[in-house]
Amino acid sequence: MQSDSSTSVKRAASEGPSSATPISIDHLTHTTSAVNPARECEIDAYMAEQGEDVPLNPVALTQQSPPATNLSIEEKVARIKELRAKPMIPGDTWYVISRQWFRPWEIACGILLDKVVVIREEDIDPPDNSSLFDAQGNLTSSLVENIDVEFLPQEAWFELVAWYGQPIKPLPRSVIARGFLQCSLELRPPRLKVLVLKDLGPDGNITGPPHPYVTVSIRDNMKTLCKALTSTVMALKNVPYRIWKIEPGDFPGSHFPASQLVSWRAKLVGDEIDKTVEDNMIGTDDPFVVEFQENGSWIVDASQIVGASAPSVHVPPPLFGPDTNFFSSMGNNPTLTSFPSIQSVRTPSPSRRGSSSKANESSVVPFKSSGYKPSFKTIQEPGILGLGNMGNTCFMNSALQCLAHTKELTDYFLSGVYQDELNPDNPLGMSGAIAEAFGMLLHRIWARDSTATSYAPREFKSQLQRFAPQFSGYQQHDSQELVAFLLDGLHEDLNRVLKKPYVEKPDWEGGQDLELAKLAQKSWEGYMQRNDSVIVDLFQGQYQSTLVCPECQKVSITFDPFMYLTLPLPVKKKWRHTILYVPWDLSEPHKKVSVEIGLDASFKDLKTLIGRWMGTQPENLLTIEMFRDRFYKNLDDSVLCGELHNTDIIYCFELPCNSRQSRSYKQKDDDPFILPVIFADVVPPRSAYSSHSRAATTSNFGKPFIIAVTQDQARSVEGMYEAVIDRLQRWTINARDLFTWEARPADDAVTIPLSRVSPIDTLAEIKENGDVVDEMVIEGDIADQKVLVEEDAGMEPVADEVPYIVRTKQDIFNLRLYTGYKDYTGGIHGSTYRSEHWEDRIEEAGLGAPLLKEGDALYCEFDENMKAYYFGNSQFENAQWDEWETFFHPEYLEAQKVAAETKNRGISLDDCLAEFTKEEQLGEDDLWYCPRCKKHQQATKKFDLWKVPDILAVHLKRFSNSRALRDKIDAFVDFPIEGLDLTTLVSERLVGTRLAQSGVNIHELGIGEVEEPLIYDLYAVDEHIGGLGGGHYRAYALNHVTEQWYHFDDSFVTRAEAREAVNANAYLLFYKRRSNAPLGGKTHEKIEETFRKTVDAVDMESTTENDVQLPTPPSESAAPAPFPFPLTQQPSSVGYLTPRSNTRSTPASSPPPLDDGDDGDPPTFEESQNDELLPEDSLDALEIASHRYDFPNPSDRVSPTSSIEAEPDYDDPQCSSLLRDANIDDWVTNHSNGLPSPVGSDSDMMNPFSNVNSQKMSAASMMDTEEIPR
Repeated sequence: MQSDSSTSVKRAASEGPSSATPISIDHLTHTTSAVNPARECEIDAYMAEQGEDVPLNPVALTQQSPPATNLSIEEKVARIKELRAKPMIPGDTWYVISRQWFRPWEIACGILLDKVVVIREEDIDPPDNSSLFDAQGNLTSSLVENIDVEFLPQEAWFELVAWYGQPIKPLPRSVIARGFLQCSLELRPPRLKVLVLKDLGPDGNITGPPHPYVTVSIRDNMKTLCKALTSTVMALKNVPYRIWKIEPGDFPGSHFPASQLVSWRAKLVGDEIDKTVEDNMIGTDDPFVVEFQENGSWIVDASQIVGASAPSVHVPPPLFGPDTNFFSSMGNNPTLTSFPSIQSVRTPSPSRRGSSSKANESSVVPFKSSGYKPSFKTIQEPGILGLGNMGNTCFMNSALQCLAHTKELTDYFLSGVYQDELNPDNPLGMSGAIAEAFGMLLHRIWARDSTATSYAPREFKSQLQRFAPQFSGYQQHDSQELVAFLLDGLHEDLNRVLKKPYVEKPDWEGGQDLELAKLAQKSWEGYMQRNDSVIVDLFQGQYQSTLVCPECQKVSITFDPFMYLTLPLPVKKKWRHTILYVPWDLSEPHKKVSVEIGLDASFKDLKTLIGRWMGTQPENLLTIEMFRDRFYKNLDDSVLCGELHNTDIIYCFELPCNSRQSRSYKQKDDDPFILPVIFADVVPPRSAYSSHSRAATTSNFGKPFIIAVTQDQARSVEGMYEAVIDRLQRWTINARDLFTWEARPADDAVTIPLSRVSPIDTLAEIKENGDVVDEMVIEGDIADQKVLVEEDAGMEPVADEVPYIVRTKQDIFNLRLYTGYKDYTGGIHGSTYRSEHWEDRIEEAGLGAPLLKEGDALYCEFDENMKAYYFGNSQFENAQWDEWETFFHPEYLEAQKVAAETKNRGISLDDCLAEFTKEEQLGEDDLWYCPRCKKHQQATKKFDLWKVPDILAVHLKRFSNSRALRDKIDAFVDFPIEGLDLTTLVSERLVGTRLAQSGVNIHELGIGEVEEPLIYDLYAVDEHIGGLGGGHYRAYALNHVTEQWYHFDDSFVTRAEAREAVNANAYLLFYKRRSNAPLGGKTHEKIEETFRKTVDAVDMESTTENDVQLPTPPSESAAPAPFPFPLTQQPSSVGYLTPRSNTRSTPASSPPPLDDGDDGDPPTFEESQNDELLPEDSLDALEIASHRYDFPNPSDRVSPTSSIEAEPDYDDPQCSSLLRDANIDDWVTNHSNGLPSPVGSDSDMMNPFSNVNSQKMSAASMMDTEEIPR
């Protein structure tokens, strides 16, 4: 039966590469799909995507509204356009189609005009997505709409398949909800590895055939996932099974030995309906092992597997109930008569947590050290944990590494201060979830006892996409955008201002330095009334913006905060082109004008430039692209120069009126008609009028041009003919023969100006002997039939008579009217044009009315002889179309000189700073309202740095995303590793110095020490390799513990040199200010306060336990050092302990024996809270962690909480005494306490401006670091 093969097909559909589709996985277990054509079509598409050969099923394509195959091209275009206008609805199926196929289809249908080849519809192959896959069958990294791919609704896809044949590698994708009222395609659904559990003995290895894959949607629930996994490896439906999730890795086969479940940290997976794949943080390449019962028993005992929770057994229901049988089931199956509905998508809404229960409602799972520790793994250095790529998440990994290596920020989180400052009720925040997720990630990265070399930050990404849907899925994103979002999110989650007051922004009322400083202080204080957090203390500075009105010289100064500094690169990419300029004045030659302008400039900017160079009004210039001697595109003011290629031909016509290429232009009743004039051969007369046949047989030649016809000229055909003749003079060397001449007395004649033309009907010829002979031209029927008649040699010439134009010659060409020339183009981009008789237009317009309309064109039809005389034969030797005068403006030559010098010199970070602070004039689309002039003005604007932060994040603006323009500047920017001096660029220091010299108390103005230079040192670089819309992100960072630079390439971490970070890929730079005082201000004070409390608590505990304290080795001091490892530039070994959890819960195990009472029994947790030796307010989460009451019971074995766990803390000073007398292996296996922080405060007594090398040598002598191969 066909249903059997269909069932087999469904199993095979999940065995392909990453292109697998997540659509409607529930149908994988159905056995009746063959009866439903719509379902079979979906399965066939799924199979084809996996690389299976699927025969065309015509029934599947015609089940829903059978596509019409006999449509015209215009009807097909209209049909696809109508279907594409359909909005995306969660649960719908859309298809991805490659632009490499879709663009030729657009060309064949006339939507686009290709400038190289002509494609006919019969040349179109079936829809093909092969270009989107690499050699291994994986999707390429970039799937940008309108650039790499197009998105089509299912109906439109079926239409294309019906018209052009069975598709190759179809890519159906589900529409899912992202955020509030946002829908998008799930372009990269998770692809999972599926293995089968086998009893292969105690030493068994992974064997068997290659493991299959299954692709699911992140919105699928766990039950659907379990069905998909089992149906991939088992055809039978009535075998009980359960599923194990194991550590990610590479597997040579699909048979997984039961003896390795423990070493791969297996844990059972539930089949909850209310939990989705996304909720469980399941990502691409996660492996699952399916265990089937054998002879009614399981292969392994789940209770013996560390991490196995309550068994989740999947026992399928009976195939038929007591009241059903096969035939009744067939009759009641709704899938036999209707298309299955796609699973609805439910987007979890962010929950707002109350401050009273913020800890208990945390959605971030606290990090705990794993109880499992393989003895063959090496404990890694803190801070060198790689972050696994979960599918185009390199942009996130690189940004996280840079922020995680910001020492002061790390101190804040690892000390636990952030838990006390969570602001879950902030409506602008994220319920504290981002801060908690980031804090847990920092604990992972800086764990001292971790053996893991990499970790996939799924928990963080889950919280990130929960509050920022733009980062959902597995598309590539901008690393700078993530940094901006994360810093802002952390700021709001940790904002110390619980209720923001309304603060009015102060205005500049004039004055000198003192008034300027007061305005800056008032602005900053107003900002701090609403914003106060660790991010403000570390990352936020203040810049000064100055606007000057060009008319009244009104000055407006404002001060605004910044969190990162975006610097433009001074060598902007330029658009260089040669413009063919045609002046209106016939005495002026047409010129080739070389221009250079910004790549993101518009044609309005270009016309402004040309107008200034040529001394004409920019609004009278009309720019248009020509292709194959036809006008191709109207380049109005909104078109960007960068959208045109270097080889495109661009004309610029000067007109005597407004060119009306600005969308804001309001047309007037007396405006001239602007229309194209086209040269054509005479069309032989036809017996019957046929507009389409004339259009089809018209043979054009030469180059068209633009003409402006006045309202009076447009009232008659003769007037338009004369207007064309006048403009035609520019394009032929025989322009004088366009007119009839006669000699008149100079005094009586009426002067008719005619540029560049000499008289023709009466000529004066100077012969070799010097005699002057008057000649007259006797015209024949055509211009080249002329006879020069020599007058009587004895006749005296009339000296006071000169030749003048009498009239234009008639019948040089036939003037024809054509319609359908919208934007001066006809037959382009799918438009149609046709000829129209003048008699019909006269009758339509009425007597005396203008005969022209919008979209008209004039054809000048020349017969063979006239064409040859005025323009030449095949070589057009008499034409002026290719005779252009070269023009180079001095501005262009100077720009070329500067560009050459800049290229030789290179770019430095100082150049970027100078470009940022350079004064510029606002554009016409970005006007400033002057309160004095009471109107919008093109003011001059200048930015200056007023106050700089302790941590300076610099964003090099390499990417340009202006509308359709997508580009990246790959120029190398030289930036210092040490000693970036901003002292002379920061206005606060300059103004403060002047005020201090004049005797003003600058401290009252909020200005700190002005003597200390503002010098910064680099500590992290986020780099981008490749082009826009794809590429790869990596990071360099300085480990502040070991003073060693590392290179982070997702999960791969290698040692590096600081100089390697200075390269052309640098995108984000992170600098730290040198200072004699600790950085961070209020944040540092809070960290110090927490440290003092911790030390006091440890001292009291040591006093209480001194009688029963375990022996201390001679190498250790009696008082444990709170910091877990040596610090750089740290005068003492003091530090902070890391809280083991962000929740306030009772320890799960009993405390160690203490001699606290007569009976020797240890106090309970509740009793310990009332211990009189402890401060009343000391038992917060940090102090509970530092007390370490909960040493675990060695008999309890707990499972790791994730696939890559950080390991127990062997060097914890509070655990050292226990380890000396206890079985270390047993204790390590069961230890579940938190991880201590690796960092401390920066209360440095060293001189930060001393020799850096000596500081590094001093720091290196304090530690013994493990060498890591590069």
